[in-house]
Amino acid sequence: MYIKQCTGYELEKEKSNTSEDFFNRSEVQYIVDGEEKTLYVLYLRYFDEMISKFIPFEQDPIFKVGTRDVSFKETVAICCLLKNPELRHRKRVYINSEKEFATLFQGINFDMLKELFKNLEDKNGYEIRSSMEFIVQPA
Repeated sequence: MYIKQCTGYELEKEKSNTSEDFFNRSEVQYIVDGEEKTLYVLYLRYFDEMISKFIPFEQDPIFKVGTRDVSFKETVAICCLLKNPELRHRKRVYINSEKEFATLFQGINFDMLKELFKNLEDKNGYEIRSSMEFIVQPA
């Protein structure tokens, strides 16, 4: 699987009677089996206020690679895809459970995640041979 781009952003209200401003969207664009795909993950914005509960970082942006500040929102979809490779067959995921959201980041190797984002910055892509490369293996 070849990762092309990871982005994340806050949704904004389009109409006064909608609730978009309670949600964030994270996206990962990738190529698998020669087909370009995008996974969209919609989740409660409230989770961003508790990032240290999910990941080993206290602030947002969570780290910097080159000139790019990487925000928490940008990591959600890629972590979702890494932890659940079967999601390659889906376009959209909605997460409103704190417990489910927390599982996305359990065992993630954040040094490898930094390397992925560094390659996205420097080389405009990153080849993932196995999602297990991004999961911390028990000693």
